[in-house]
Amino acid sequence: MASSEVTLEAVPSIGEVSPEDWDACANPGKALNEKACNGHGLGTSSGLPGDSLGLLKSAYNPFVSHAFLSAVEKSGSATIRTGWGPRHLVAKIDGQVAGIVPCYLKSHSQGEYVFDRGWADAYERAGGRYYPKLQVSVPFTPATGPRLLVRDGVDRERIAEALASGLVALCGVSKASSVHVTFAREAEWKLLAQHGFLQRTDQQFHWRNEGFASFDDFLATLNSRHRKSIKRERRDALAAGITIHWLTGKDITEDAWDAFFEFYMETGSRKWGRPYLTREFFSLVGETMSRDVLLVMARRNNRWIAGAINFIGSDTLFGRNWGAVEHHPFLHFEVCYYQAIDFAIKHGLTHVEAGAQGEHKIARGYLPRTTHSAHFIADPGLRRAIDDYLKRERAYVAEAGRDLAELGPFRKGIDEAP
Repeated sequence: MASSEVTLEAVPSIGEVSPEDWDACANPGKALNEKACNGHGLGTSSGLPGDSLGLLKSAYNPFVSHAFLSAVEKSGSATIRTGWGPRHLVAKIDGQVAGIVPCYLKSHSQGEYVFDRGWADAYERAGGRYYPKLQVSVPFTPATGPRLLVRDGVDRERIAEALASGLVALCGVSKASSVHVTFAREAEWKLLAQHGFLQRTDQQFHWRNEGFASFDDFLATLNSRHRKSIKRERRDALAAGITIHWLTGKDITEDAWDAFFEFYMETGSRKWGRPYLTREFFSLVGETMSRDVLLVMARRNNRWIAGAINFIGSDTLFGRNWGAVEHHPFLHFEVCYYQAIDFAIKHGLTHVEAGAQGEHKIARGYLPRTTHSAHFIADPGLRRAIDDYLKRERAYVAEAGRDLAELGPFRKGIDEAP
C-alpha cells in the first residue's frame, strides 16, 4: 500500500465519507481505549508504536469524531448559510480513505477563537480580498486535538505530508486568501511550518490530575489562601439550596437538553449576540454520542437553573458551554471548574480543558498551557507582514505564560508545570 499513489479530493459534506472511514482516521485508537476503559471513553492511553512525528495518538478526541462533526453540519450550525462551507480534504490510497482534514470554506472569522480579523481588515484596506478563507478546525470549539487525521496501518508521515501539501493546493483551487489550522497538536504545527505555514501560539488554562484520590487531595497541594478561598466559593455557590447533578448517557433527556439550550441561548446572546449552535445540534449529539457527554446541571426549587456541557475524551474532560437563568455567587466556578475537577478525579482523567481565555482560572488550579495554530498566507506581501507580527507575538505569549505560571495557587515546592 505504501508504494501506491496518494490521491486527494475535497468533499462538500461529512456525509460523503462513511462514519467507519472517518473515525478510523480521526480516532484510530478508540477500539483500544474502549477495551481498556469498559466502553465508557474514560482512562489514560499511550501513543501507538511507529509514530515518529507524534501525529497519531490513541487518546480518543470526541470533537473530531464523525458523530460530532456530523451533528454540527446536520443541525445547520456549520453550513454554507452560516459561513462554514464544508471542504473536507480526503486522502486515498487505492480507493481506501487513508487521511482526512476537517476543513471549511469561510466567509467570516467568527466562531474560531484564534483571532485574525485585524489581518482581514488590513488586507482589505490595502485592496485585497481576505474572504473566503479555509479554516481547519472543529467549529465553535477551542480545544486542542488532531487536525491531520491519519488512519492506522498506513505510512502516517507520508499521508500527513500529503494532507499538508493538499491544503496549500486547495487554497489555490478555492481562490482562498489563506488556510488556518487552529488548536493543532504541536507535532502538526511543526510539520505544517515545513510546508510554508506561519506559526502562531496562544494560552489557555488547563487543570492536571497528579494522581489525586479526591478533591481534598487536590486542595492539599494549594497554599492556604487559595485553599480557603475555594472552600468558601464552593460552600457559597450552593448556599441558596442549589444541588448539582451529573447527567450522562441515557440520563440526558430531551427535557434536560431543553433546559440546557435555554441556558446556552441566554448566556450566548449576551456574550456573542448570536449563539452558534442550534437546538437540533444538542439532540443529535444526545442520540449519537451521549456517553461522551457530561452535563453538569444546577437545580433549585425543583427546576434546572444553570448548566455546563462537557465532552469526555479518553484522558481529558473538555469543558465547553455554560449558561444560567438564575445568577448566584460563584455558581459558574462550581459548575464549570470545580465539578469538572471532581469528575476527572473520580474517573481517572488526567486533564481538564476549560475552554478559551480566563486568567481567573489560575487561582482555581488551572495553569497556562500553550496552544498552537498554523497559517498559510497566499499573498507574499501579507505573508511578510503577518510573519513579522507573529514573531513578536510568540515572544510575548511565551513571556506571559512564564509570568502567569508564577501566579499559580500551589504551595511552594509543588511541581506546577510537569
